[in-house]
Amino acid sequence: MTRIRRTAVAAALALVLPLPITAAGTAFAAAGQAPATTASTPTRQGVQLELPRPTGPHAVGVSMLHLVDQDRPDPWVPSAGPRQLMVSMYYPARPGTGRAAPYMTIEEARLFLDMEGIGSAVPAQVLADTRTYASTDARPEHGRYPLVVLSPGFELPRQTLTGLAVDLASRGYVVALVDHTYEDSGTTFPDGQTLGCALCDLASVTDAENVQSRTEDLSFVLDQLTSRHSPWQYAQLINGKRIGMAGHSLGGNAVTATMAADRRVRAGADLDGRFFVPVPTAGLDGRPVLLLGNPANHAVGGDESSWATDWPSLDGWKRWLTVTGSNHVSFTDVPVLAHEAGIPGVDGSIPAVRAEQLTRDYVAAFFDEQLKGIPQPLLDGPSPADPEVVFQQRP
Repeated sequence: MTRIRRTAVAAALALVLPLPITAAGTAFAAAGQAPATTASTPTRQGVQLELPRPTGPHAVGVSMLHLVDQDRPDPWVPSAGPRQLMVSMYYPARPGTGRAAPYMTIEEARLFLDMEGIGSAVPAQVLADTRTYASTDARPEHGRYPLVVLSPGFELPRQTLTGLAVDLASRGYVVALVDHTYEDSGTTFPDGQTLGCALCDLASVTDAENVQSRTEDLSFVLDQLTSRHSPWQYAQLINGKRIGMAGHSLGGNAVTATMAADRRVRAGADLDGRFFVPVPTAGLDGRPVLLLGNPANHAVGGDESSWATDWPSLDGWKRWLTVTGSNHVSFTDVPVLAHEAGIPGVDGSIPAVRAEQLTRDYVAAFFDEQLKGIPQPLLDGPSPADPEVVFQQRP
């Protein structure tokens, strides 16, 4: 499996070599920079990290969902038994209910910081306590909402897409943010056990095999959330006829691969993810796809060719956009939190908060148009308000 090694040499090479898109981790290497881990880096004990405020009219609730697929052994650690997944469920909530939700557990934070090589620069507690603007076990708003399932990049925990998840929920979506067990820095389960990245050391596993396994994860999550006997206590909020998916890096390819296998997914957004599993030449039955990426890799004629190769196979509504100044992790929370924590070199030339804002706006516009039927002029062509967003291709 391709990945960027956790060394300064790999970070330097990332500046001049085409990026292996599956290698979201380490996030700093994927950004093309080495993390600052010298003795001069201050330990930010007193800092309060926070994600940008959500932009929609709803307050946001979150609950944790533990799912077990009794019909499928774990693909990476068969001795672990059935495949287990943790899912963060975000939903429109009643204001003033619930309690402030942490960003992740302390052990998840420690493992992620250690994987990135900055455990000495940022205390795990500081990252774990990042303000998310979501409330644990808040009372849900009445109504039924479209469902959006999110899949993170390889080696990145699901929490690195929290900003996007919270913002979508604030705009009137139920969001299922899925952790693919053994594929990220660490996942904490209800019994308190935190499982690390077993797949990181399985060099024999190909990117395509990883994507195919994720499609099984994502379809299983849909099975559980939309069944009559769903284990999620607020499943009545989900409109099962309006389902979308979005993913970053390897998770982005998992979206289109899941669409090919599961017709319940009506629309999909790929955030800077190379097509290791190609789009079927027969297309996706006319279902819409948004491609949103960084220009070094995903501009027309860029270093990575799979979007150009598979573009003709996308047979429905489609847009291919790049964000000038972005890098591979600009579509996640990582640059925003690194900037707040005083870790330099993770942003592209576009400010981190601006990159996150554009990601939120264009992904939400896509789902508003495709799942809610609300026309979005933002997607019709270049906007003077967003000069960084370049329309590479459109029908």
